[in-house]
Amino acid sequence: MLGQGHKMTTLLKYLKLYGAMFKTSLIADVEFRANFLSRLLSDILWYLAQILTFEVLFTHTQKIGDWNLLQMRVFLGLVFVVDGIYMVILSENMDQFSDKVRKGDLDLLLAKPVNSQFMLSLQKASTAAIGNLAIALIWFIYSIAHLPEFQWVRLLWLLVLIPCGLICLYSVRFMIASTAIIFARSENLQFIWWQIYRLGMRPDSIYVPWLKWILLTALPVGVIASVPARAILEPPQYGLFAWVIFLSVVLIYATNRFWNFALKFYSSASS
Repeated sequence: MLGQGHKMTTLLKYLKLYGAMFKTSLIADVEFRANFLSRLLSDILWYLAQILTFEVLFTHTQKIGDWNLLQMRVFLGLVFVVDGIYMVILSENMDQFSDKVRKGDLDLLLAKPVNSQFMLSLQKASTAAIGNLAIALIWFIYSIAHLPEFQWVRLLWLLVLIPCGLICLYSVRFMIASTAIIFARSENLQFIWWQIYRLGMRPDSIYVPWLKWILLTALPVGVIASVPARAILEPPQYGLFAWVIFLSVVLIYATNRFWNFALKFYSSASS
C-alpha cells in the first residue's frame, strides 16, 4: 500500500512538472505569432499533399491495400491526429537531442533531481502545433462521418491503441536519438529514422508480408496509424491489439534500459 502511494505521489509530481513546462512553452510560443501561423500553414500544405496524393491514386483504382477511398480518408485522419500529438509533445525535444548533447545542455538536465529521460523527452512542448492538431481532428471526424453505417462505439479502441502507438513511436525515436551520446554525431541515423517513420505513414497492407511483419515488430512504426485504423474499419483483431499493448510495455522498458546504457558513454561537455 505504501509503495502504491509513493508511485501515485511520484506520478502526480511529474504531471505537475509537465504542466508547468507546457505552460512555459505556451507563453514562449505566443510571443512569436508569426511562427505559429507559418507552422500552421506549412502543415496544412502537408495535409493537402497527402490527401491529394491518395485522391489522385483512387481515380485509377477502387482499392489500395485493403481499403477504399472512404476508408483511406479515415486512415489519413488518424495519421494526421497521431502526427499532431507527436509534434506537440515530443517532436521538438527529439529534434534537438543531438544539439543538447553537443552543447552541454545535457549536463544541466542530468544535474536536476528529476528523471533525465523525462526531462529530455518532454522539456519543451511545441504548442504552435496545437492548431494543426485541431485541423487533423476536424478532418478525422469528417472522414468518419462519411462512412456508411459506422459504429461510433468503435472509437473507444483509440483510447488504448493511439497511446500505445505513440509509446512505440517515442521508444524507437528516443533510442535512435540516444545514439548521439554513443557516437557523438549520428545525423545519418536520424535520417534513417525519418525514412522509417514515413513507412508508418502508409497503410501496412500495401507492403509485402516480410516488410509488414518488420513494421509491426522490430521497427513498429506500423502500429502508429494502421492498427488503430483497422480497429475502427475492420472486425476486431484481438490478437493484434494485445500485441500492440504488450509491445508498448516492452519498448518503454527497453527505452529506459538503453538510456541508462547510453549514459555510460557520456562525458560531460565541461570536462
